[in-house]
Amino acid sequence: MTIFRTLFSVLFVLLTANAFSQTIELPEDKVKWSFSVEQEGDEAFIVAKIKIVKDWHINAVKLPKGSFGFPTSLDVKKGPQYTLVGGVIEPEPIQVHDELADEDLAYHEGSFQLKRKIKVLSENDFEISGTFAFQTCDEFKCLPDMSVPFKVKVKGAIASNDATADTTASAGSETAVDSDDTDSKTDKIADGKEKKSERRSLWTTFIISFLSGLLALFTPCVFPMVPMTVSFFTKQSKTKAKGIRNSLIFGISIILIYIVLGTAVTAIFGEEALNNMSTDPIFNLVFFIILIIFAISFLGAFEIRLPSKWVNKADQNADRGGLIGIFFMALALALVSFSCTGPIVGTLIVEAARQGGITPIIGMFGFSLALAIPFGLFAAFPAWLNTLPKSGGWLNSVKVVLGFLELALAFKFLSNADMTLDSHMLERELFLAVWIAIFGVLTLYLFGKIKMPHDSPVENLSVGRVLLGTTTLLFVIYMIPGMWGAPLQIISAFPPPLEYSESPLGVGGGGAASSEVGPEGTVRGPQNLWVFHDYDKALAYAKEVNKPLFVDFTGINCVNCRKMEQKVWGEDGIIESLKNDVVIVSLHVDERKALPKKEQGQFKVAGRKMTVRTTGDKWKLLQIKRYKILAQPYYVMQDPNGKDLSNGSADFEHTSDPVDFKNWLDAGISQFSKNK
Repeated sequence: MTIFRTLFSVLFVLLTANAFSQTIELPEDKVKWSFSVEQEGDEAFIVAKIKIVKDWHINAVKLPKGSFGFPTSLDVKKGPQYTLVGGVIEPEPIQVHDELADEDLAYHEGSFQLKRKIKVLSENDFEISGTFAFQTCDEFKCLPDMSVPFKVKVKGAIASNDATADTTASAGSETAVDSDDTDSKTDKIADGKEKKSERRSLWTTFIISFLSGLLALFTPCVFPMVPMTVSFFTKQSKTKAKGIRNSLIFGISIILIYIVLGTAVTAIFGEEALNNMSTDPIFNLVFFIILIIFAISFLGAFEIRLPSKWVNKADQNADRGGLIGIFFMALALALVSFSCTGPIVGTLIVEAARQGGITPIIGMFGFSLALAIPFGLFAAFPAWLNTLPKSGGWLNSVKVVLGFLELALAFKFLSNADMTLDSHMLERELFLAVWIAIFGVLTLYLFGKIKMPHDSPVENLSVGRVLLGTTTLLFVIYMIPGMWGAPLQIISAFPPPLEYSESPLGVGGGGAASSEVGPEGTVRGPQNLWVFHDYDKALAYAKEVNKPLFVDFTGINCVNCRKMEQKVWGEDGIIESLKNDVVIVSLHVDERKALPKKEQGQFKVAGRKMTVRTTGDKWKLLQIKRYKILAQPYYVMQDPNGKDLSNGSADFEHTSDPVDFKNWLDAGISQFSKNK
């Protein structure tokens, strides 16, 4: 049947709902600047007037010793018409001490000026060009450092003897340089790079939600309503145009109802609380229970129904007619079909809520759009109704298949909670055994070997059902070697990592009985590499062996971290370097181990306080304070003294290709070798 071809194409897409970036997106920097000249005779000052929005700042020109920030600069090109006198003149910066990172910080916020003094040598007017470079930071991250070119005009020494000139760069007489009008390459990076990951995640959410809406169409509660509702509008309307209009309004009403649901979730919980869900074990356990209930409902044990008075009330209001009546008809459809759409919507809300921001709204828009489109299309082309397959037992089969998928996804949430608590109750082997069992039973169901409570007799298997059954059988066979240590790269983001298993080295590879011992303070990590989990111990060992430190900001439940470790770290040329040429420290920002009381407390970050109670909080604060970003995976390389190497940082967004990651890694190792 057609439905099984659809299921075949989106089976694994639905499962990827958990594979979003863990990156937390923050507000964009808004800095305004203008350049002018203050001149008296042959002495002049180039002035940069800077205004920064609240909660953001830029680093001082002169940073304290040991600071790792990007210093602000106001560079002026040399010319024969003038000479530079001294360095950059800046106001007294705000100075704070980061107790956790043991780092002194100095920065400017609000409105202030930077100046460069020059002595004019020319009698004729001339133009000076230069560059204003800075990095804008807030509590959580820094935007990419920015370099702004500028030009100002200066009057010749004789012409300026009688008056003080304050010549502000403006359009026409002088070159204007304003941040709102600048479209430099650096500005595009600052505006675009930080938004790129967010756009990609939102598009992924929309596509998955839209596909889920298409699947919801083929459930027993929704599919029969399409021809019934469209026929009602076309028969009750005096003209075809009015019937089409009413059906379109009906579809728009469906979209509005679900968007309101997504908006309510965002408003009630808030962005920060939603983002915390991805690592909190309690939330993951709650989601596990919710999805288990949804799965059991889809499998036919019971139906999840809303209170009948809600449905009756909406149905009564639908009789009013006009726009209000059409809206309540859409509301009645949403309520009546809840037993089928509720579990799907619930799963999407759970996944979208984990991402925070406007993701729940985008998810509900994609889902409702897929539901609404058929009503508009079939109203415009009613003859198409004759091509729809008749309702029957195949609709229940769709629910059952979705039930198995919900069941599989539920154990991913349970695995998240288990790894966060480090309880080792659901290690890799057991997780794979559960999935093999779930998809194995699904295979038997698709081939008609078992029946669920509300199934119709299966006399002949359709081509679509055979194809989908064969696909799930292949998937089961693919997962079986993973029980003995196979990496399973296709689904590497879902099971616990290889090191979180009964036999970290795999059966036949020594397993837990291996006699190999790594450096003191290390444990088996990704790709069986020895890794530290304590920064100070790792840095001390790097100094002892004189190797660069590979700092890995990661997360226990970070999906993209697992992808990098499984698909990139193990590649030829990379695994050898990670094993032999660097010291690895993996800092889990979501680790729940409590810190000693003396290390707990509240720490000021860009004017705000951050509570630190766990080891994960400690590494999270370190990443925010030092690199002004909270994203995982995030990699940097340092020398044994803790100073960052000049190869910059690496993350999933830009180095998930093994070639790119290898180039970045080699650049750091090469620089360290030259500096030895």
